[in-house]
Amino acid sequence: MSTSSTASVSTHILDTSVGRPAEGVAVHLSARSGRSAPHGQGGDWRALGGSVTDADGRCKDLPALPEGTTHVRLDFAVEPYFEKKQADAQQDAPANRDSGAAVFFPEVAITFAVVPGEHYHVPLLLNPFGYSVYRGS
Repeated sequence: MSTSSTASVSTHILDTSVGRPAEGVAVHLSARSGRSAPHGQGGDWRALGGSVTDADGRCKDLPALPEGTTHVRLDFAVEPYFEKKQADAQQDAPANRDSGAAVFFPEVAITFAVVPGEHYHVPLLLNPFGYSVYRGS
């Protein structure tokens, strides 16, 4: 929950290759404070902790942002999710084994600016060979 001096963040993941939430994806939250320098360098990133997406693809227990946060980074560890999905599919249909990689992007890092008092819901639309994000509500 945000206060007038902090921002708050939430996220969820939809696996667009199957039209369902992505359960079991580890999500790590980092924050930094301070103005960005001309080359995008602000203060040092501070790891705040993380969560794992539930059956609805949501992280309901991401840590609170510290006062003074100006930038947030969400790191999604998607490779284990797709490896498990591929292993489950191969078990169901072994004749359809694919020797290629389970996922092109093994992780997704999303960095965005925040202002105090605002809530930022950042959904990740995911498939094995691409992703998209947006500021939701």
